[in-house]
Amino acid sequence: MAIISNAVTIADAGSFSVNLGALTLIKTITASSSSTVSFVDGTSSVVLDDTYPIYKFQFINIHPSNNTTHFSFQANVAGGSDFNETITSSYFRAFHGENGTDTGLGYDGNRDLAQATGFQELISGIGNDTDGNGNGELFLFNPSSTTFVTHFIASTVTSYADEAARRMGVAGYFNTTAAIDEIQFKQSAGNIDSGIIKLYGIKDS
Repeated sequence: MAIISNAVTIADAGSFSVNLGALTLIKTITASSSSTVSFVDGTSSVVLDDTYPIYKFQFINIHPSNNTTHFSFQANVAGGSDFNETITSSYFRAFHGENGTDTGLGYDGNRDLAQATGFQELISGIGNDTDGNGNGELFLFNPSSTTFVTHFIASTVTSYADEAARRMGVAGYFNTTAAIDEIQFKQSAGNIDSGIIKLYGIKDS
C-alpha cells in the first residue's frame, strides 16, 4: 500500500521519504544607513514563534559606516520593551593577516557575556573601506519555549580592518524561559551602512 500526496508517492512497501530540515525563507531586510535592523514576530510578515523549532539568520555583505566596529545582536521576550535579555556566551576567533605572518587562534574573553544584558558581538572589527564587509549565520533554537532557556550559535567571517581574515565563533543562551519573539541587530557605533539580513525557518528538525 502506498501513501500518495499531490500525486507524489511518499511511502511504498515499507520505504519512507520526507523532506526534513527544509529552509523556508521568511523575511529579507536590506540595510541602508540603518541604526538597527529588527525582526519582530507578527510585524512586516515576520514569523518568530513556535511555527519552526529552529530559526536561521544569514548576514550578507554587512558594511559599517564606522571603521572597525562590531556587528551585534540582542533579543526581546514576548511583551518586552527593550533589547536587554540576560545572555551568557562564549567567543572564539582565528585570524590571519595579509602579511602572512600575523596569526592567532583562541578564546576572546573581552567579547563574551556573563549574565549580562548588552548586545552580543557576532562580527568584530569590520572595516569600512570600500571593500570591507562581514558575513555569516546565526541559529536560534526553539525561541518560543517557555520551559528551557534559548540557545544560539553563530559562525561569521570578516576582512578585519581590511588587513586580516578573521573567523569568529559565538555560542550561548538567553537565560530566560520566556518566549523570545524579537531579534535586533546593530553596529557598536554608527550605522549598518549596507548589507542584507535574511531570516529562515527550519521545519521538521
